[in-house]
Amino acid sequence: MRRVILLILACIWAVSVSPAYAYWIWTPKTGKWVNPKTMVKPTPKEQYDYAIEFYNLKKYDDAIREFKKLLKAYPKSYEASESQYYMGRSEEEKNNLYEAFLAYQKVVDKYPFSERIKEIIEREYKIGEIFMSGEKRKALGVPLPVENPSIEIFTKVVENSTYGPIAPKAQYKLGLVLKGLVRFDEAEEAFNKVVTNYPESEWVEPAKFQIASCRAALSRGPDYDSGAANEAKQKFEDFLKDHPDAVLSREAEENIDKLKEKEAASSYNIAVFYEKQKAYPAARIYYNAVIEKYPESPWAKKAQDKLPLLEKLEKKK
Repeated sequence: MRRVILLILACIWAVSVSPAYAYWIWTPKTGKWVNPKTMVKPTPKEQYDYAIEFYNLKKYDDAIREFKKLLKAYPKSYEASESQYYMGRSEEEKNNLYEAFLAYQKVVDKYPFSERIKEIIEREYKIGEIFMSGEKRKALGVPLPVENPSIEIFTKVVENSTYGPIAPKAQYKLGLVLKGLVRFDEAEEAFNKVVTNYPESEWVEPAKFQIASCRAALSRGPDYDSGAANEAKQKFEDFLKDHPDAVLSREAEENIDKLKEKEAASSYNIAVFYEKQKAYPAARIYYNAVIEKYPESPWAKKAQDKLPLLEKLEKKK
């Protein structure tokens, strides 16, 4: 009895000395002082119901705290997968999109049999599209100088549902993001996977166009790559042959014209080089090639004007 009285007096003294002690209570069952804020409910369902109340009241920080407690105390319960899902929903409501993606992905990784998987993949895809459109990843409201999160997100969407309905367009969008970052080799690889892995998909046609576009972009580098240019032109021509009525066909034709222009300029410059080296027969071959292969190009007119001058130089030699 005396021990109980002393215990009660100690509690009264602790509360009167510091308000912080008001958040701690003694539990005879465990023989420990505990903070009610960190206590978990006796069952996962009670804890889940308690957490979801905060979510429904739009108190998302409180909801996340309670869902985390459930995950720690009851990680193998049915309510655990639902708690992980609602952590994602809470972060999404707070516009913490990358954090929402990470929370959703944990459901896929830890609870692959969750009935939420299909919805989660769709939500991840939409988050990827938001980042693709220019949204920046943030921390405490401040944009972070990090790689576009949509690369990671679209990659995971494809992995999560390799042959699902969203996978082909996620793979295609991944290629577009990489292309926008001037990572043309990686982009081309991503587009090739659309063609190879999803041959019946509606995204195959635009993917083939983008493959040619990546090849063309590589040929327009600081050092002209005639091999890449020829390959790009061939791919655009193949695209036109296979899809003559496609919306992208006109753009493909324009790209072919640009590549031909580039080829003509390259051949003309080679001719000029040989001319300066006084290798006139070689120069004549390249000038004539420009005239014959690219008659509609302005370089053909320049090459035509060069031939009489070249003839005079040959006679002087």
